Amino acid sequence: MAAGLLTTTRAFRRRLDLTRPVDRQDLLDCLDIAVHAPSGTNRQPWRFLVLEDPAIKHEVAEFYRKGFAAYLSARTPRPDQLRDLASGRYLADHLHEVPALVLVCSPGRPAASAVQLASFYGSVYPMVWNLLLALHSRGLGSTLTTAHLAHEREVAELLGIPFDDISQVALLPVAHLKPGTGSPSGPRTPAAELTRWDRWDDA
Repeated sequence: MAAGLLTTTRAFRRRLDLTRPVDRQDLLDCLDIAVHAPSGTNRQPWRFLVLEDPAIKHEVAEFYRKGFAAYLSARTPRPDQLRDLASGRYLADHLHEVPALVLVCSPGRPAASAVQLASFYGSVYPMVWNLLLALHSRGLGSTLTTAHLAHEREVAELLGIPFDDISQVALLPVAHLKPGTGSPSGPRTPAAELTRWDRWDDA
C-alpha cells in the first residue's frame, strides 16, 4: 500500500479537475498529516496561506506565468523533456482555474551559505512531500511549483505577507484528480546506477 502510494504520487498538472471545488476540511485534514514531517530541531517552520478567491488567484497566476516564461527562455530542453515542459506550460496557463492554491511559507529569510540553505529548505520540503502524499491518498492531486518566486516580493505585497519576516517556499495547486490509471511515475534510473560507496571517485 505505502509503496504503491509512493510510486504513483507524481507531479499532477493535466489531471487536475479545474471544475470541482476542494473542501476546506479535506485540505485541513491533509495539512494535519503533512505537519508530522521531521524538521531541524523539530522547529516545524511551516506556515500556509490558502488562496481560493478567483481574483487573487488570477493575480498570483500572472506572476507565476511571468516567472515560468523567464524559466523557459533561459534553457534549451532536451527532447525527452518536451512533454514535461508542455505539462508545465498547461499548468501555467490554467493556474488561476485551480480550485485551491496552497502557498507554503517559512519564518525568516534563507541565508546564502550551503549549510544554512540546506537547513532552511530541508526543514520544509519533507512536509511538502507529506502533503502531496496525503492529497493523493484522498483522490486529490498537486505538484510542487516555485515559478512565482521570481516575483516573490510582488506576491508578498499582493497577499499582505511581510517580506522581510516570511519567506515563500512553494506554491501547490490543489484539485481533485480526473479519472486516470494511477500508473507509476515516469521511468527512473535504478538507484544502483546512481550510487557510489565510500568515495566519490571510486566509481
